[in-house]
Amino acid sequence: MSVKAIPEGFHSLTVYMGVKDAAKAIEFYKEAFGAVESFRLSGPDGRVGHAELQIGDSRLMLCDPCDQGGFSSADPNGVTSFGMHLYVTDVDAQFKRAIDAGAKVSREVQDQFYGDRSGTLRDPFGHLWFIATHKEDLTPEEIGKRAEVAFKQAQP
Repeated sequence: MSVKAIPEGFHSLTVYMGVKDAAKAIEFYKEAFGAVESFRLSGPDGRVGHAELQIGDSRLMLCDPCDQGGFSSADPNGVTSFGMHLYVTDVDAQFKRAIDAGAKVSREVQDQFYGDRSGTLRDPFGHLWFIATHKEDLTPEEIGKRAEVAFKQAQP
């Protein structure tokens, strides 16, 4: 039997985050997003050297920041350069669950011109989460037309 180039349960792209207090982050992601911990490797100092979580049909990898891996951590109160986009069955219920677990609202849930209902949260560790439920299948042309209207309405 041959070994698969992409391990079972993984997709081609998997997010790998450096998170200060990764053990606490794992517990938050379990509570907020229903994550299931599938693997954890801790160092002698108790810090998380590598962990894997299953959220929906995707994996998330994380570790405590370390010099050897070049990982730092997001600033919980600052700007971050990326965010996770999580599709769920019920965005409103998932949004509330994450807030109850300690996430802060960056943008309330609302219907979007591109066919999703979505909102944005910042987790206690500084990472942005775009939570969405897909509501409409639209062509690129339909999205473009709706975008023009939305952008005009947003202008001062």
